[in-house]
Amino acid sequence: MPQAEYMALTGNKVVLNLSGADNMRHVEPGDYISHLRSFQGGLEYSAYEGKVSAAYTVLTPRKEVDPHYFRFLFKSTHYVQGLQTTTDQMRDGQSIRYGQFALLPLPYPPLAEQRRIAEFLDRETAQIDELIAKQEQLISTLAERRTSVILNGVARGFSGVELKDSEADWLGKVPAHWQIRRLKYSVRFSKNGVWGDEPDGGESDVWVIRVADFDRVRRTVTKDKQTYRKVSYSDRNGRLLLPGDLLLEKSGGGEKSPVGFVAIYEDAEPALTSNFVARLQVESDCDSRYWLYVHAALYASRVTERSIKQTSGIQNLDQSSYFNELAPFPPLEEQRSIANEIDARLDAILAAGRKAELLIDRLRERRQALISAAVTGQIDVGGAS
Repeated sequence: MPQAEYMALTGNKVVLNLSGADNMRHVEPGDYISHLRSFQGGLEYSAYEGKVSAAYTVLTPRKEVDPHYFRFLFKSTHYVQGLQTTTDQMRDGQSIRYGQFALLPLPYPPLAEQRRIAEFLDRETAQIDELIAKQEQLISTLAERRTSVILNGVARGFSGVELKDSEADWLGKVPAHWQIRRLKYSVRFSKNGVWGDEPDGGESDVWVIRVADFDRVRRTVTKDKQTYRKVSYSDRNGRLLLPGDLLLEKSGGGEKSPVGFVAIYEDAEPALTSNFVARLQVESDCDSRYWLYVHAALYASRVTERSIKQTSGIQNLDQSSYFNELAPFPPLEEQRSIANEIDARLDAILAAGRKAELLIDRLRERRQALISAAVTGQIDVGGAS
């Protein structure tokens, strides 16, 4: 795919090679390309004229072939497994040499049969791809619904009472009996984290939570890759987390995930936050889960970005500015009720999302099995469509 088309399609920027083009390999439509991950995903088919890195291998058919048949064959499970047997010592990021897979036997049905198989797979995989696209769209819609549930819940609740103007640009109307106050009045205290020293296996080692440990869907903390650091007991003062503490990302971030994300700590293991994360403890008249969702609403509404300062390529959250934003303060019991209702609705949405993801996995397995069976002649594809 041309770089300009890729950038337009994905929104991602690529590094343009303007000075070393003479050292690149030429590619014609109908060529196949071995790349750095081919031992995991097979060869790629090119529908375009262009150039690729000299680290890649460009293959041009010598015989008359149906290019789409081999496009499917080179991505089939059988072929990828065959590639892996020729590259036992291959490390991720290394090129596959032509001699490593040139002797790999390939099926070569008559040209007419190649075309029938390719037409069959074009038709069948298009149907599967359409089903996958629908499920992916559903997942995207569910993500938007999650955000909507949070925004509506913290702004208006679920009781359907009389509303008033909040005078906050991100809130709109709120229940008339709610207070609108500065966010700082929900925070009992805020304490920046600490990174500590290299762990030595002693009693001073403690779990230190990084932004990378945030589950950005559930807004909790994962223990998949825990980081332990040596932190003195004096540095732990005021930093040891309690269940219900909020964790505010104060430094880091990026273009697609700006700094300011908030998660909740619900674990019993002693832990601290890293130097890029602040520990927030809410006031006694505030429910931590409700305020988790208020922070989520501020983040989703891009209000948090007003308090971001960029220094040396790193985003930093100006906490004083951020805590000065307006926020809704329902009575404590109503905060708890709203948080419980948001929890329930989000759980239902997440369950629907998991079903869609499972269906996508099954459809992809079905697609791959169909390709592998068709290109090796294990199923009768019939005549041309």
